[in-house]
Order: sequence, then C-alpha cells, then structure tokens
Amino acid sequence: MNNIASRIGTTDIILLLIFAAVVVLGWFWRRKVVRTIAKSEDGKPTKGQKRLRTFTTALIVFGLYLFATRAVFTVFGPHESEPFEFSIWADRVNLFGLNVSQTVLYSWCVMAVLIILALVIRFTVIRRWDADKPAGLQNALETAVEMMLKYTNSNVHGIGEILASYLFSLALFMVGCACVELFGLRTPASDIMFTFAMGLITYFLMNWYGIKKKGVAARVKSFSSSFFIKFITDLAIPVSMACRLFGNMLGGLIIMDLVYSALGNNAIGIPSVVGLYFNVAHPLLQTFIFVTLTLAFINEAIE
Repeated sequence: MNNIASRIGTTDIILLLIFAAVVVLGWFWRRKVVRTIAKSEDGKPTKGQKRLRTFTTALIVFGLYLFATRAVFTVFGPHESEPFEFSIWADRVNLFGLNVSQTVLYSWCVMAVLIILALVIRFTVIRRWDADKPAGLQNALETAVEMMLKYTNSNVHGIGEILASYLFSLALFMVGCACVELFGLRTPASDIMFTFAMGLITYFLMNWYGIKKKGVAARVKSFSSSFFIKFITDLAIPVSMACRLFGNMLGGLIIMDLVYSALGNNAIGIPSVVGLYFNVAHPLLQTFIFVTLTLAFINEAIE
C-alpha cells in the first residue's frame, strides 16, 4: 500500500478525476437523450437523436477506458517495454526424459480434455438417450452430428459415416487447440510440424478412399496421362494444406502479440475485442476451410 501511495502523484489524481467526470457527464447526457426520445409522440428517435445517443455511449466507453488504463498505470506503474521477439519454432520442454515441443504438450492436453468429455457424455447423456423425446444436450449432439453427416454427404457420396466421424473429431480437436490461445499459450496449429501431420492424414485418406472406391488399377491409371505432373500435384496437397493453416494461425498469433506490445499499459479491453476475431472467429473459419479442403480432395480422388 505504501508503494502504491508513493507512486500516486498530483497528475494521476487530476487525470483520474477528469476521466471520471467524462464518464459521469456522458452518462447523464445519454440519459437525457433517452428521456427526450421516450417523450416524443411515436417514441422513435430522429437521425440526430440516434447520432447523439451513439456519441454519448461512445463517450462513456471511452471515458471508462481512459479511467481504467490510467488506474492500472497508477497502481502497477509503467509497463516495462521489451523488444518484440518471436520464434517460428515453439519452445521445447523436458517431460519424463523426453524433449518435446510445447505445442505437442498442449495438443496432448486438448486430446485428454476431449477424451474426458467424451467419456462423461457416454456415461451420462448417451446412457439416458431417448430417441422419442430428445432434449437438452442430446438435441445439441444430434444436431451437430446430423450437420456433419449432411455436409460430408453433400461433398462426397457413398463414403459412409466413418469419414464424417473423423471430420467431426478433427473439427473438435482444432477448436480445442484454438482455445489454448485464449489462456495466453501458443496454439498447436501455429506449429508447422503439427499442421503437416494433419495434411499427411488428409493425403492418406485421399488415396485410401480413391483406392477403396475405384480399385488400385483405376487409381494408378489416373496418373497415366501425365504421371509426373499428377504425382507432384498430389504430393503438394499436404504441403499446401499445412502451410496455409500454419501461416494463418501463426499470423493471428503474431498480430495479437503486436497488439499487446504496442498498447503496453493501455492493453485493456482492446485486445479482448481484437481477440474475438483472431482467437475465436478466425480459428473456426480455418477449421471449416480445412474440413472443406479435405472433402474436396477426397471427392476428387474417388471421382
């Protein structure tokens, strides 16, 4: 407490009072505008009143932001600026005598959580499964599974439910890996080895279903017209999928680090808003694209 009191100066107190006054002024001003709108004949605001209401709301938010950032600066002191450094390769840790990447460790944690959740659902929801009157979590599970089956069947025909099960598990796994970043950790999808492994699985499935659907002879015959070009094109599939996912996820991670580094003491609220895209919407979009590309390549192999 003595250290905090010693850091508080006259300038800090004056600025905090000014920012608090801005919030109070904006609140009373907005309240007056809302009352004026309510007293109008139709109760609908004019264009000028809408703009004024928006302006007063922005004034309150801006005042709260300035007050919060100044309060943090006053209590904790100035942010120690550090040179921005970032490594493409994830840090490594020693685990039971094994030297593994942190992203691998995080992916194991995500898999463990998903397995535990699956077991909980298996022995709770599925045990009380009611096909006649579905409700609650059962409804959500049935809807999600049906959507994945429908989407899989609309892109590839005659494959069966096994592929849909894999893609559903893959989507949950990728979303879980994205959630790791919400805790300030590096998402496994920002590791090129991780994304390359996923690309290899797609490459294996593409050839597996191509052989299963058309036979070995027909699959080999598809290379006969321009064997070298077709062979190189197919080999490029896992590389391109891995690099695309890796580049997008790594780019989002770097941008978030840059935002925190640039804002310093003012990193309150704004990173959370920016993170709604780079940590939530962006990973969901990348998951959808990866699943769609997997289906597209498999469909091309079985045609």
